[in-house]
Amino acid sequence: MWKIIKRILKWVMYIFIAFLATSTCCAILYKFVNPPITPLMVIRLAGQGFSGQALKMKQDWVSLDSISPALQLAVVASEDNRFLEHNGFDINAIDQAREFNDTHKGKKIHGASTISQQTAKNVFLWPQRSWLRKGLEVYFTFLIEMVWSKKRIIEVYLNVIETGKGIYGAEAASLIYFNKHAASLSRSESALLAAILPNPQKWDPRFPTNYVRSRQEWILWNMGNIGKLDY
Repeated sequence: MWKIIKRILKWVMYIFIAFLATSTCCAILYKFVNPPITPLMVIRLAGQGFSGQALKMKQDWVSLDSISPALQLAVVASEDNRFLEHNGFDINAIDQAREFNDTHKGKKIHGASTISQQTAKNVFLWPQRSWLRKGLEVYFTFLIEMVWSKKRIIEVYLNVIETGKGIYGAEAASLIYFNKHAASLSRSESALLAAILPNPQKWDPRFPTNYVRSRQEWILWNMGNIGKLDY
């Protein structure tokens, strides 16, 4: 019996070491090479196929220099005010979200995921919530914060983030929604695109709801508070 336990523990150790090595190599590779596809893209394609829909996946990867500084600022203002200050996790935002959720039970839960966490989840993991995924998200967030620069994190984020049904990244969204390249987005257009990111399957910047418009206005206001991003 003890031999069997030792053998199992040995294989668990091998698997763990292999996971650490593989994940680290992937993180180093993606520092220089753009991720070709993400788990969410695969899940969405599978869902389209199973429901009999035409397969749709539009993504046009561009460098950060080809994405409007206004859009870079808009997503930080919308999603992660302290993106340039934290090391992957915004402790203040986590505390505020926990306090809100404790005092507003039964209402929509407030999250506190940073852009780094969202990038780690989008590139390496699946979208469904679970303790396993959250644990792996913490690990991969630490990993990319150690290996990538902040500029690389936001560049990957803006290229893989879901921006509509079958639409991924800033460039594809800009061409479809605004008929222009991401480099040419105005502050207003950038704030509007950032406003739909929490629910891109539901919201469309071409037909913004009152709630989306209110989010756009708040993001524009917060962009003014932040001023500019100094990577």
